[in-house]
Amino acid sequence: MKTVGIMTAGCVVTVLAWGLLAPGVRGEILLGMLMPLVVACVSLVLADREYRRDPQLLTPFMVKAFVGKMVVFGLYVVTVVAALAFDPRPFIISFTAYFIALHLVEALYLRRLFSTATQ
Repeated sequence: MKTVGIMTAGCVVTVLAWGLLAPGVRGEILLGMLMPLVVACVSLVLADREYRRDPQLLTPFMVKAFVGKMVVFGLYVVTVVAALAFDPRPFIISFTAYFIALHLVEALYLRRLFSTATQ
């Protein structure tokens, strides 16, 4: 899927750029990007598959995915902040920025998918 490749490439490029600009927080930035990227890619692929299978099943799937994401993200943030000895601020900032950006890409992809299907 082209969108997953674009999201992944964008994340890798930005992590590398931030790693050069702020080498002291490379790990925090990488960890802040990792889970939002994985979850966004999996969610996008599964939502696309579900929509192509039966568009009426997408809404119930998205509700279940939302609950699953809340649990996964909550456990991830707590685990990373509690288990690793580093300043949590760069991690939280990175996580929040990637979370918002990747969900925006997901929303735009779904919007395009819906508009293509109605034409």
